[in-house]
Amino acid sequence: MEFRFIQTVLSLIMGLYNTYVLPKIIDWACKQKPNRRQREKVVPLATGNVLEIGIGSGLNLPYYDPAKVKHLLAIDPAQEIWDMHQENTETLAFDFDFVQASAENIPEDNNSFDSVVLTYTLCSITELESTFEEIRRVLKPRGSLIFCEHGKAPDKAVEKWQKRINPIWSRLGGGCRLNKDIPKIIRENGFKLETLTEMYIPGWKPASYNYWGTGKPH
Repeated sequence: MEFRFIQTVLSLIMGLYNTYVLPKIIDWACKQKPNRRQREKVVPLATGNVLEIGIGSGLNLPYYDPAKVKHLLAIDPAQEIWDMHQENTETLAFDFDFVQASAENIPEDNNSFDSVVLTYTLCSITELESTFEEIRRVLKPRGSLIFCEHGKAPDKAVEKWQKRINPIWSRLGGGCRLNKDIPKIIRENGFKLETLTEMYIPGWKPASYNYWGTGKPH
Protein backbone atom coordinates (compact mmCIF):
# COMPACT_ATOMS: atom_id res chain seq x y z
CA MET A 1 0.00 0.00 0.00
CA GLU A 2 2.81 2.39 0.94
CA PHE A 3 4.69 1.56 -2.28
CA ARG A 4 1.61 2.30 -4.39
CA PHE A 5 1.16 5.61 -2.57
CA ILE A 6 4.77 6.57 -3.33
CA GLN A 7 4.29 5.60 -6.97
CA THR A 8 1.16 7.74 -7.17
CA VAL A 9 2.93 10.74 -5.63
CA LEU A 10 5.92 10.36 -7.95
CA SER A 11 3.63 10.10 -10.99
CA LEU A 12 1.84 13.26 -9.91
CA ILE A 13 5.13 15.10 -9.43
CA MET A 14 6.42 14.00 -12.84
CA GLY A 15 3.13 15.00 -14.45
CA LEU A 16 3.41 18.49 -13.00
CA TYR A 17 7.07 18.66 -13.96
CA ASN A 18 6.38 17.63 -17.57
CA THR A 19 3.52 20.12 -17.91
CA TYR A 20 4.87 23.20 -16.15
CA VAL A 21 8.65 22.90 -15.70
CA LEU A 22 10.02 20.87 -18.62
CA PRO A 23 8.67 23.19 -21.38
CA LYS A 24 10.52 26.13 -19.81
CA ILE A 25 13.75 24.13 -19.48
CA ILE A 26 13.59 22.96 -23.09
CA ASP A 27 12.83 26.47 -24.33
CA TRP A 28 15.71 27.93 -22.32
CA ALA A 29 18.19 25.32 -23.57
CA CYS A 30 17.13 25.73 -27.20
CA LYS A 31 17.50 29.50 -27.00
CA GLN A 32 21.20 29.40 -26.16
CA LYS A 33 23.49 31.18 -28.63
CA PRO A 34 25.31 28.08 -30.00
CA ASN A 35 21.96 26.47 -30.84
CA ARG A 36 20.72 29.65 -32.49
CA ARG A 37 23.82 29.72 -34.68
CA GLN A 38 23.12 26.16 -35.76
CA ARG A 39 19.56 27.01 -36.71
CA GLU A 40 20.85 29.92 -38.76
CA LYS A 41 22.97 27.51 -40.82
CA VAL A 42 20.19 25.16 -41.91
CA VAL A 43 16.74 26.77 -41.68
CA PRO A 44 17.34 29.24 -44.57
CA LEU A 45 17.83 26.24 -46.89
CA ALA A 46 14.09 25.45 -46.77
CA THR A 47 12.10 26.23 -49.92
CA GLY A 48 8.55 26.09 -51.24
CA ASN A 49 5.99 24.31 -49.10
CA VAL A 50 7.79 23.51 -45.86
CA LEU A 51 7.03 21.15 -42.99
CA GLU A 52 8.79 21.75 -39.69
CA ILE A 53 8.57 18.81 -37.30
CA GLY A 54 8.88 19.72 -33.64
CA ILE A 55 8.62 23.49 -33.83
CA GLY A 56 8.64 23.86 -30.05
CA SER A 57 8.25 27.54 -29.20
CA GLY A 58 8.98 28.68 -32.75
CA LEU A 59 12.70 29.44 -32.43
CA ASN A 60 13.31 28.67 -36.12
CA LEU A 61 10.77 31.18 -37.41
CA PRO A 62 13.16 34.17 -37.72
CA TYR A 63 15.55 32.14 -39.87
CA TYR A 64 13.25 31.11 -42.74
CA ASP A 65 13.98 32.98 -45.97
CA PRO A 66 10.73 34.67 -47.04
CA ALA A 67 12.01 34.84 -50.61
CA LYS A 68 12.16 31.03 -50.73
CA VAL A 69 9.28 29.87 -48.52
CA LYS A 70 5.70 29.83 -49.78
CA HIS A 71 3.97 28.12 -46.88
CA LEU A 72 5.18 26.69 -43.57
CA LEU A 73 3.24 24.05 -41.70
CA ALA A 74 4.65 23.49 -38.21
CA ILE A 75 3.70 20.54 -36.05
CA ASP A 76 4.47 19.65 -32.45
CA PRO A 77 2.77 17.28 -30.01
CA ALA A 78 3.29 19.70 -27.09
CA GLN A 79 0.78 22.53 -27.28
CA GLU A 80 2.14 23.93 -24.01
CA ILE A 81 5.55 24.59 -25.58
CA TRP A 82 4.08 26.16 -28.71
CA ASP A 83 2.00 28.45 -26.50
CA MET A 84 5.29 29.97 -25.33
CA HIS A 85 6.12 31.32 -28.80
CA GLN A 86 7.00 34.99 -29.04
CA GLU A 87 7.04 35.47 -32.80
CA ASN A 88 3.91 37.16 -34.19
CA THR A 89 2.91 34.62 -36.81
CA GLU A 90 0.39 37.08 -38.30
CA THR A 91 3.27 39.25 -39.56
CA LEU A 92 5.34 36.51 -41.18
CA ALA A 93 6.14 37.10 -44.85
CA PHE A 94 4.85 33.64 -45.80
CA ASP A 95 1.74 31.61 -45.03
CA PHE A 96 1.93 29.79 -41.72
CA ASP A 97 -0.10 27.18 -39.85
CA PHE A 98 0.50 25.33 -36.61
CA VAL A 99 -1.07 21.93 -35.98
CA GLN A 100 -0.74 19.92 -32.79
CA ALA A 101 0.40 16.57 -34.13
CA SER A 102 3.13 13.97 -33.78
CA ALA A 103 5.82 13.07 -36.29
CA GLU A 104 4.49 9.52 -36.42
CA ASN A 105 1.13 10.69 -37.79
CA ILE A 106 1.50 13.76 -39.99
CA PRO A 107 -1.96 15.07 -40.98
CA GLU A 108 -1.08 15.91 -44.60
CA ASP A 109 -1.42 14.33 -48.04
CA ASN A 110 1.28 12.43 -49.89
CA ASN A 111 3.89 14.50 -51.75
CA SER A 112 2.84 17.75 -50.08
CA PHE A 113 6.18 19.34 -49.17
CA ASP A 114 9.32 20.56 -50.89
CA SER A 115 11.29 20.65 -47.62
CA VAL A 116 11.07 19.00 -44.23
CA VAL A 117 12.97 20.67 -41.39
CA LEU A 118 14.17 18.90 -38.24
CA THR A 119 16.15 20.76 -35.59
CA TYR A 120 16.88 19.15 -32.21
CA THR A 121 13.89 16.86 -32.64
CA LEU A 122 15.09 13.33 -33.42
CA CYS A 123 16.66 12.99 -29.98
CA SER A 124 13.23 12.67 -28.35
CA ILE A 125 11.38 10.66 -31.02
CA THR A 126 11.05 7.00 -30.09
CA GLU A 127 9.20 5.69 -33.16
CA LEU A 128 11.89 6.59 -35.69
CA GLU A 129 10.84 4.11 -38.37
CA SER A 130 7.24 5.36 -38.34
CA THR A 131 8.44 8.95 -38.33
CA PHE A 132 10.60 8.53 -41.41
CA GLU A 133 7.88 6.59 -43.20
CA GLU A 134 5.67 9.62 -42.68
CA ILE A 135 8.40 12.04 -43.77
CA ARG A 136 8.98 10.09 -46.98
CA ARG A 137 5.23 9.94 -47.58
CA VAL A 138 4.61 13.69 -47.33
CA LEU A 139 7.88 14.81 -48.95
CA LYS A 140 7.93 15.24 -52.71
CA PRO A 141 10.22 12.78 -54.58
CA ARG A 142 12.79 15.53 -55.19
CA GLY A 143 12.22 17.24 -51.88
CA SER A 144 14.86 17.86 -49.22
CA LEU A 145 15.28 16.80 -45.62
CA ILE A 146 17.05 19.59 -43.72
CA PHE A 147 18.34 18.76 -40.27
CA CYS A 148 20.44 19.81 -37.31
CA GLU A 149 20.60 17.45 -34.34
CA HIS A 150 22.80 16.66 -31.37
CA GLY A 151 23.87 13.06 -30.99
CA LYS A 152 26.52 10.41 -30.50
CA ALA A 153 29.95 11.85 -29.74
CA PRO A 154 32.99 10.44 -31.58
CA ASP A 155 35.12 10.39 -28.43
CA LYS A 156 34.78 7.14 -26.47
CA ALA A 157 35.07 8.88 -23.11
CA VAL A 158 32.26 11.31 -23.94
CA GLU A 159 30.12 8.57 -25.46
CA LYS A 160 30.60 6.53 -22.29
CA TRP A 161 29.17 9.41 -20.26
CA GLN A 162 26.30 9.79 -22.71
CA LYS A 163 25.35 6.15 -22.09
CA ARG A 164 25.64 6.54 -18.33
CA ILE A 165 23.55 9.70 -18.19
CA ASN A 166 20.88 8.65 -20.70
CA PRO A 167 18.42 6.94 -18.31
CA ILE A 168 17.97 9.91 -15.98
CA TRP A 169 18.48 12.48 -18.77
CA SER A 170 15.74 10.91 -20.87
CA ARG A 171 13.32 10.84 -17.94
CA LEU A 172 13.92 14.48 -17.04
CA GLY A 173 14.38 15.70 -20.62
CA GLY A 174 11.12 14.67 -22.23
CA GLY A 175 12.51 11.48 -23.77
CA CYS A 176 15.67 13.08 -25.18
CA ARG A 177 18.54 10.64 -25.69
CA LEU A 178 22.08 11.93 -25.92
CA ASN A 179 23.79 9.34 -28.09
CA LYS A 180 21.66 8.71 -31.16
CA ASP A 181 23.72 8.09 -34.31
CA ILE A 182 22.00 10.72 -36.44
CA PRO A 183 23.62 10.00 -39.85
CA LYS A 184 23.01 6.27 -39.42
CA ILE A 185 19.37 6.84 -38.48
CA ILE A 186 18.77 9.02 -41.54
CA ARG A 187 20.55 6.66 -43.94
CA GLU A 188 18.78 3.57 -42.59
CA ASN A 189 15.39 5.21 -43.00
CA GLY A 190 15.34 5.87 -46.71
CA PHE A 191 17.50 8.96 -47.22
CA LYS A 192 20.77 9.64 -48.98
CA LEU A 193 22.82 12.34 -47.28
CA GLU A 194 23.77 15.09 -49.71
CA THR A 195 25.65 17.21 -47.17
CA LEU A 196 26.81 16.45 -43.66
CA THR A 197 28.87 18.43 -41.18
CA GLU A 198 29.61 17.39 -37.62
CA MET A 199 31.45 18.96 -34.70
CA TYR A 200 31.22 19.94 -31.06
CA ILE A 201 29.51 23.27 -30.56
CA PRO A 202 30.11 25.29 -27.37
CA GLY A 203 28.42 23.74 -24.38
CA TRP A 204 28.29 20.64 -22.20
CA LYS A 205 30.10 17.96 -24.20
CA PRO A 206 27.66 15.04 -23.76
CA ALA A 207 24.92 17.18 -25.35
CA SER A 208 26.90 19.35 -27.74
CA TYR A 209 28.10 17.10 -30.56
CA ASN A 210 26.07 18.29 -33.56
CA TYR A 211 25.29 16.87 -36.97
CA TRP A 212 23.70 19.02 -39.68
CA GLY A 213 23.06 18.82 -43.38
CA THR A 214 20.58 17.77 -46.05
CA GLY A 215 19.26 14.55 -47.51
CA LYS A 216 17.14 13.25 -50.36
CA PRO A 217 14.73 10.30 -50.32
CA HIS A 218 15.93 7.20 -52.21
